Amino acid sequence: MQILSPQQLLEMIPQQAPFRFVDEILEVDEQKIVGLYRFREDESFYAGHFPGHPVTPGVILLEAMCQVGVVALGIHLLAREESSEEVRRWTTMFSDAQVDFFKPVFPGTTVTIRGEKIFWRRKKLRARVEMFNADGTLVAQATASGIGVRNE
Repeated sequence: MQILSPQQLLEMIPQQAPFRFVDEILEVDEQKIVGLYRFREDESFYAGHFPGHPVTPGVILLEAMCQVGVVALGIHLLAREESSEEVRRWTTMFSDAQVDFFKPVFPGTTVTIRGEKIFWRRKKLRARVEMFNADGTLVAQATASGIGVRNE
């Protein structure tokens, strides 16, 4: 069993720029995780969504939510069961989500993403994930799942 620091956990997230939507992990334990991401004004998807009035696509918001609330939390939970060498042999793959969007997210917005474990068994994680904008307004919420897949 090992407990990863927030920085170690961030380094183990497999998604990389320009498709990583996690800047920082603020806290994590066996039940919950909190992360941050700033949607930069020069993100490539803003050019076409929507020209002159850019808004972050919902699919990108869901991806950010899953990278924190499913992938990062899943890595943390797996590390509590396996050696670091074994953890690196697994990738958490998104499997399903039910999501509701409440507010748009505009370029330059920093969001806080909070995930809470619903269940974890046989390397499958289901979590409730919420996204808040800088003033604490709920932007989106989801119940999302992912499953660990061995890389070999």
